Amino acid sequence: MRAGGPALTLVGMLPRIRRRRAGLLALTAAGVLTGSAPPAAADTAPRWSPDLAAIGGDDVNVRHDGRALRLGSARTGPAALHDAQATGQLLLAPRDLAEPVNRVRARVDGGGSAAVDVRAWRGGSWTEWYPAGAALPSASTRIQARIVLAQKAGAPAPAVSGVELTAARVAAPAPSAAAAAAHRVFATREGLVGATTANGHVITERDHFVALPSRRGLSPKGTGDYSVRVCTDSGSRCEYAPVWDVGPWNTRDDYWNPSSVREMWKDLPQGTPESQAAYEDGYNGGKDEFGRTVLNPAGIDLADGTFWDGLGLTDNAWVNVTYLWTGTGPKGVVGASGAPVTLRSSASESAAATGTAADHANVVVECHVRGENVTGTYGTSDLWNRIGPGHFIPDVYLDTGSDDPVAPAC
Repeated sequence: MRAGGPALTLVGMLPRIRRRRAGLLALTAAGVLTGSAPPAAADTAPRWSPDLAAIGGDDVNVRHDGRALRLGSARTGPAALHDAQATGQLLLAPRDLAEPVNRVRARVDGGGSAAVDVRAWRGGSWTEWYPAGAALPSASTRIQARIVLAQKAGAPAPAVSGVELTAARVAAPAPSAAAAAAHRVFATREGLVGATTANGHVITERDHFVALPSRRGLSPKGTGDYSVRVCTDSGSRCEYAPVWDVGPWNTRDDYWNPSSVREMWKDLPQGTPESQAAYEDGYNGGKDEFGRTVLNPAGIDLADGTFWDGLGLTDNAWVNVTYLWTGTGPKGVVGASGAPVTLRSSASESAAATGTAADHANVVVECHVRGENVTGTYGTSDLWNRIGPGHFIPDVYLDTGSDDPVAPAC
């Protein structure tokens, strides 16, 4: 399905309901999504200083006291980390530049632990978040940055009075097509209903999202920019869900990346979480990055709805996870109005259920078929998309940016 004008239309009023491509929504200076703002004008300046007082609804546990950006509370951290440290983040509005760049340096004025991360818009989706100063995997005219504040117990409180960002184009290998990374890891249930995740989402009963132990794959609030396919060890049930929290155990363990990219624990094999190595082999003295003794090998946390309803788990278990943003191909965003979509083995609502796709999940469209006519979030259509092996979803529940197929026929 694709976008139309800014006016909202009720499902069923037209045969095909169109809407704006989720990833291309304009943002205000405060970072709040708006459905009708025009695209930002190109800016030829490669250097800029963001307004740190422009705090909006997708920012988490930060405040500006007139002089500096600070944590809102020294006792608030990602729900999955169980208060190992206090954190907050300011998500800056995307910056449109006149020429493509692939590196953004940051000068931060202030004290305490503060970091700037950057990502680039490429081929209809965002790259992972990278630390400012690192070469991005793709050059782009659209860049977004975020400021992350962190405070461990007894450490100085972070305070950022100013940030200057400078963009440049540097030599880097050309990106190549690749399949999404997939690894078998141990999953635990997050629970914690009522707590706040690292991206500012307040956890509800039977919620559908996951937590990974790195901010590199953390989706902004209300988006699924970074999503996973998580399946039971047998492969009998799968769920596609957005990454909305950081944890368990660590915050800088992007274990799905190769050692050349991985932020910490570069000597571990790709696909092995630090917590697993610590628990099974005594790696890092059996402790996580905060010095806590690792009590299980978990490399992913699952919200209750994903754990119980999506996968049908009754206890912590080994699962197979595909990190969808690490691959290439046409994308679609699940728009299910708050309830997961049931996936089918073929293009019919009477076909066997093979999994679920949570609201906001960003999935890769492998191919399409014509099948049963279905009425859903975006109207009525007989178009179905395959997003995984035996995982068919009606196009009327998927925002692909087009009313026509975006992938070849199956």
